[in-house]
Order: sequence, then structure tokens, then C-alpha cells
Amino acid sequence: MDQEKSGRKLGRAIIELGFVDEDKLLLLLSEQLKIPFIDLKHFHFDSELAQELPEVTARRFRSMLLAHEEDGYLIGMADPMDIFAYDELHQVLGKPVYPAVVREGDLLLAFDAAYQNTEAISSLASELEDELEGTAGFDLSVLGHDTDISDAPVVRLLQSIFENAVRTKASDIHIEPDESVLRIRQRIDGVLQEQVMKEKRVSAALVLRLKIMSGLDISEKRLPQDGRFNIRVGLRSIDVRVSTMPVAYGESVVLRLLDQTDGALDMSQLGMPDFIKQRFEMLIKRPHGMILVTGPTGSGKTTTLYSALKKLNRPGKKIITAEDPVEYRLPRVSQVQINEKVGLSFTRVLRSALRQDPDIVMIGEMRDQETAEIGLRAAMTGHLVLSTLHTNDAVKTAIRLVDMGALPFLVATSLLAIVAQRLVRKVCRYCSEDYRVTDRDKHWIKLVAGEEASEFVTEVYKLGRGCHHCNNTGYSGRVGVYELLEMNEELSDALRGNDILQFTRLAREKREFESLAMCALRYAKLGVTSVHEVFKLVVSLDNVATEIR
Repeated sequence: MDQEKSGRKLGRAIIELGFVDEDKLLLLLSEQLKIPFIDLKHFHFDSELAQELPEVTARRFRSMLLAHEEDGYLIGMADPMDIFAYDELHQVLGKPVYPAVVREGDLLLAFDAAYQNTEAISSLASELEDELEGTAGFDLSVLGHDTDISDAPVVRLLQSIFENAVRTKASDIHIEPDESVLRIRQRIDGVLQEQVMKEKRVSAALVLRLKIMSGLDISEKRLPQDGRFNIRVGLRSIDVRVSTMPVAYGESVVLRLLDQTDGALDMSQLGMPDFIKQRFEMLIKRPHGMILVTGPTGSGKTTTLYSALKKLNRPGKKIITAEDPVEYRLPRVSQVQINEKVGLSFTRVLRSALRQDPDIVMIGEMRDQETAEIGLRAAMTGHLVLSTLHTNDAVKTAIRLVDMGALPFLVATSLLAIVAQRLVRKVCRYCSEDYRVTDRDKHWIKLVAGEEASEFVTEVYKLGRGCHHCNNTGYSGRVGVYELLEMNEELSDALRGNDILQFTRLAREKREFESLAMCALRYAKLGVTSVHEVFKLVVSLDNVATEIR
């Protein structure tokens, strides 16, 4: 009766009503039809092969190309008894089809991973190309300003690009015109993934629309421009930072996506090891002094600072930030957007902020000697100062401040601690499998772990095989790795005397100090990341990479 009302297939109906377990039914079907049952959660599929079957056909018949056979294709089907679907697939592909039974839920997730809106994006790009082809003298500015027509091809194309980026948790979108194609690349877990479209002409329309959305000058194509706007994608509020740059074949645009829906992360969500997290939380409660968070661009420094501000943000504390740009909005916090065009620099904001009776000051970045010295003096005169610096590790950060021109005694007196961090990719939990280290891996591990190497070289680590949950990369999401260097009297004395060698030696010999590479190796031991991610991190750290070379 329920199956007749809903129109669902009988098998799906009895599964949803709870009369039978889905896996048991599929295994029974596999035995009866003498075809394999494939668990897509642990299947490494080829997304290029999958796209040989058009997305519309794949979704219509709940089928997906999984592998080449000698004279045809292995194809996963939610209903391998659908004779009509079987015949249609055979006709579309032009080769024999060998069915395998798969879970319908896994298949729907695999569609999203394999196709990633590529067909929809290509179709919209083609539609926009046709519109532009038919209007040789068409004024692109009309297309850009026509904000009332939400179903215009350029609007729908951008919407589809943003929806795909949000679904795949991309941090950046790159729109890059080439000589004969348009490349749209997304940075997912720190790695760029590319889609190439032959409709190169649509690039100008996309750039124009994005410029208008972010309030940029649409007539200026010779100079780089920066802007921002906010959009809603489904239930998520996304802040988009826009950067345009003139290149050989037009204008390249990079969009940085900041999800404002959940706001700043809590300290517990950062992934800090407990012993570092506890010490860091104690440090940010100090009434005065400077705490620096360091690392290269994209290492999560700002996220760490915001999590600290979120914890400190109480009615009894006055917090002022100087940022370029303001990334997350925090209630009760006075956030100032730097604007060099009108003379609103970090230095000017800081001088004014200190007259606003703050308890805590956050400086987006230590960019020059003047900013560093104002921040250090503020830390010395009763304020807690939080800021970032682009350095490789914690030990080199204090030295960098002195190299920037800050007086050594000022750094020694004001600096409380330095947190260095990186982001490493997490092994996908759906396709994770055991990985035994090779002799070469053991050599690297010994260089990282030193005296503790015996604890790590015998471990069985984890590695992702690749599945639809992780876009066949073997990784899904990222986690922060950290090192924390707290200043003490010996370190301060070495800085005060500008004795760099002594400072470096004392810092590395501190009992509580553990390097970034060692923190990452501990995560690998726990199965959170892979040893290969640890080695990539090691290569980026000069002090260890030099030894390996």
C-alpha cells in the first residue's frame, strides 16, 4: 500500500519502512543476479571516467561508471533489475554494460563528488556564450547592471559556481582566462582542483558581474583592484573577498570565501593539542604583554586569533582590532578596517586605539618597524596585544622582530609567547586504510623525531585510498599543527643582549617546547593525518629540510 501511494520501487519502500536492512537486501540481490556488490564508501573511482556518462543520464537512471572492462564498462546501479535503464545506458555508451549493485545513498553522494555541477556550469557557460555571440555590439555593462533579472545566464552561472564551491568547502575560487579556454579552479583543503571550459568569452561577463557586486570600477581593466561582497548560498552567509589582476588574456579574478554562518571558531575546534591549548588559554588571560601567532599565508593564523578574541570577549573587557580586511564580525568588539587610500594605516589606527582605553588590542599583521614598536610599547604599558607575523617557526619570530628594527630590550620586555602553526590535511575517514612505512619514510621520521624515533618508526599509519567523500584525494578537511614558545628569563636575557645563537639554542632546548613537525608526527601516529603530509610540512621548514637535503 505504501509503495503504491509513494510510487517508490518496492525494494526502496521496504528498506525505508525498516522491514529489511539495506546491505542484506543488496547482498542477496548480488548473489541472486551473480553481480558484484560494491561499497562506494571505499571505492576509488575515476571522476574523468565517470563523466563519460552524461550527468543527466547518470542521475536519471541512478547509475555511475566505475571502471573499464575488456569490452565495455562496469557500472554501479541502485537498481540493476531496471531493464529499461540497462538498455538506455548500453545505447548511450555504445559498449556492453556490466552492472554492479550499490547503495542509492552512496551513489547520490558520489554524483556530487564526480560531477561537481560541471555539467550545469558548462551548460550555463555555453548559454552565456551563445548570448554574447548573438550580440556582436553588445554592451557588457548592461549585462552587469541588469541586477533585476536573476535568471540571466551570467547570474545563474555565478550562482552555480558558488554553490559548487560551498558544497566542496572550497576556500578560494580562481577564474583564469587563457588563450582559448577559461579555467575555473577551486582550492579544496589547500590544493587547487581545475575545471576547463572552452567558452572563453564568458570570462569578461563573469569579471564584470563580480566587479559590480563588489563595488569596483568596471571601466578599469589595466590595474589590479580589490573589493568584497556578501552572498547567501542555501542557508549559509558567505563573505567574498575579490581580487582582480590584468593578465595576458583578460583579467584574472581570485575569490576568497569566508563562511560567516557559524562565526569564529571556539578554541576547542582549532585542533590544538591539549597541552598547548591549556597553556595558550592561560597566556591570553594575562593582563598585559604581546602574543604573536605566526605562519605563512593560509595557515589559519587569523582563525586562531579570532578564537582567542571570542574567548576574551566579555562585558568587562574593551577590545579594539585593526584589520586588513575585517574577516569575522564580533559583537562588542570595535573592529577597524585599514584603508591606506585615505591614510588609515595600522600605525594611525593603533595610535588612536590606545587613546580609547582598551584592555586588549589585536593587530592584524606586524608589517613594519613602526607598527611593531607601537604594539610592543602598548604591551609594555598595560595592554594585552595579539598579532600575526609571517615567519616559518616560533623560534625565528622574535629574531624577525629585532631584524625589523624593533629594539631588542623592547622585544625582551614585552613578548610573552609565540604560537607557530600550519594546516595539514586529514585522512578521509571513509577510505582510510593501514599504511606501513618504507625505509625512506623511516629515515625522514628519524630526522623529525630524533631521540624519540623508536616510538614512531614501528607504527602502522593511515592513508586514504580515495573515494567519493573526498573527491578521490584520500583527504577530507584540515587540522592545525602548532608549536608554542613561551618566553622565560633566560630567553629574554639572550634577546636583550641580541645574542641570536644563544636565544635559538635555549629555545630549542626548552623542555616544554615541541616543534611543528613533531606535533604533525603525533597526529599521524593517531591516524588523523598521513606521514606524507608530515613530510610535506617538514620540507617547508628550513631547519629540518636542510638536514634532509
